[in-house]
Amino acid sequence: MKYYAGLDVSVKETSICIVDQTGKICREVKVTSHPDDLIVVLKDPAWNMERIGLEAGPLSQWLFEGLARAGLPVICIETRHTKAFLKAQPNKSDRNDARGIAQMMRVHLYRAVHVKTLTSQKRRALLTARKLLQDKAIAIENDLRGLLRNFGLKVGVVGIREVRGSHSRARRGHP
Repeated sequence: MKYYAGLDVSVKETSICIVDQTGKICREVKVTSHPDDLIVVLKDPAWNMERIGLEAGPLSQWLFEGLARAGLPVICIETRHTKAFLKAQPNKSDRNDARGIAQMMRVHLYRAVHVKTLTSQKRRALLTARKLLQDKAIAIENDLRGLLRNFGLKVGVVGIREVRGSHSRARRGHP
């Protein structure tokens, strides 16, 4: 018999719902949102997993990578499409969302999204951090220029030596 799982991921816990090919709920459980904990539940030999649905979100790339590495048939699904499907449920909860995602997997009613590789995620994180640091450095420099301008000092050419020189002149001229 084939089984389908739906994962509703939050920062601390993930709700898992496993249904069989007829739609009967076979297991519902909450585990910490870590790939190792999810693998323990989903790799159980009792379940012959056909598809595992995971809604795209902040942790989904990391969880997807861990589950895929373990050989599980995980699919990352589009959030807006999932939201529209789950909106039909009367009670919104993590448990019911996991049930809905499991049913979406069973009836093949989902839109898969591309999950970036771990390498591209790392590169993107480095570029984002670099841009953040550059923006902060420019903001600090502009703040210092504004503070020095109050004392009649105009910082001209931007460079670390020139800025240090301006600070030294400011200390000598104003105690």
